[in-house]
Amino acid sequence: MSQVRAVAKYIRMAPQKVRLVADLVRGRKVQDALNLLQFTPKFAAKQVASVIASAAANAEENHGLTRDELYVQTVMIDEGPTLKRGVAGARGRYKPQLHRSSHITVILSDEA
Repeated sequence: MSQVRAVAKYIRMAPQKVRLVADLVRGRKVQDALNLLQFTPKFAAKQVASVIASAAANAEENHGLTRDELYVQTVMIDEGPTLKRGVAGARGRYKPQLHRSSHITVILSDEA
């Protein structure tokens, strides 16, 4: 059983929103996951699909595995750094705006 991984860091999306998309593809075959993400109307679907495609390319290039025999074993969405910005609010107040980021880690396996 071989495992292949790919990581995308500092993606400017809130982890809570990316986890909604990651839950859709966990445990599926790679090609099924990519097809599902292609038609998912979430902004995070493109980012998750690119990490899965990168992990599949790593498996083909470095380990000699084919895309047809790979499964999405693990998709982890970790919280990255938060950019703290703010705008002026009514009556002289400060309204903070938190720009969250995510780290996406995908682990593919050749066993379900």
